[in-house]
Amino acid sequence: MRRRAGVRCGLAPAEEGKVPVVGSDATGHTSSASSARDPGVGSPDAGARSPESARPPDHSVKLVLWRHGQTQWNVQGRFQGQSDIPLDEVGQQQAERAARLLAALQPSAIFSSDLIRAAATAAPLARLTGLAVTPDKDLRERYGGLWEGLTDVEIRARYPVEHSQWRPPEGEATAAVAERACAAMERIADTMTPGTLAVVVSHGAALRLGAARLLGLPEELWGAIGPLANCAWSVLGRRRGRWRLIEHNAGTLPEPVLGDAR
Repeated sequence: MRRRAGVRCGLAPAEEGKVPVVGSDATGHTSSASSARDPGVGSPDAGARSPESARPPDHSVKLVLWRHGQTQWNVQGRFQGQSDIPLDEVGQQQAERAARLLAALQPSAIFSSDLIRAAATAAPLARLTGLAVTPDKDLRERYGGLWEGLTDVEIRARYPVEHSQWRPPEGEATAAVAERACAAMERIADTMTPGTLAVVVSHGAALRLGAARLLGLPEELWGAIGPLANCAWSVLGRRRGRWRLIEHNAGTLPEPVLGDAR
């Protein structure tokens, strides 16, 4: 799949002669090779350094990928796509509860799909933190074409071949969703100050596919990342140009997943 120019989705390019590594060192320490280049290592006053002064600066950023709360179409099993369906009463309660938990993470920014169910989910967090919500249409859900508004039973009956391939007629291709959502996440991360966290409010399929693409997974393994429950979230971290999955589907008991993602 061809990447759009300027989009750095997936793994950072490997240096010549080196094997690329997914994720960063779990310990967060610098390598022995890096230490060897530190002029302070081995000097007489090296042992006098405090742990804080010896620790390298934190250039990492984190994204909390938060799925919107429940809608009536979720409950009815209808393909929502980019249809602008509001949260139901349960979804509003879910957003209020999750916002209290996410506010404790002290986010520095909130970004949201411009669809009403995502914007309404972001609103309680914005109120608690005092942060403005930045809308981004690239965080919208997958466009479902002729499937939007139909239940899974109806889709299976009317479009059996397309259903078996999960390819909505006149809708958006899986790879296209992954690419635009990934590009939005990378773009958001590039605006962040090192050591900070941003909350990204979006939709089940867009978040799952964008995260898989951001992690550098090949398309045949995108299904290895399971769907998100309503108002659940995942946490991704970028350090030294590489992404890793830190948490997935957090905030659930777990609960059944209602939505378009497969």
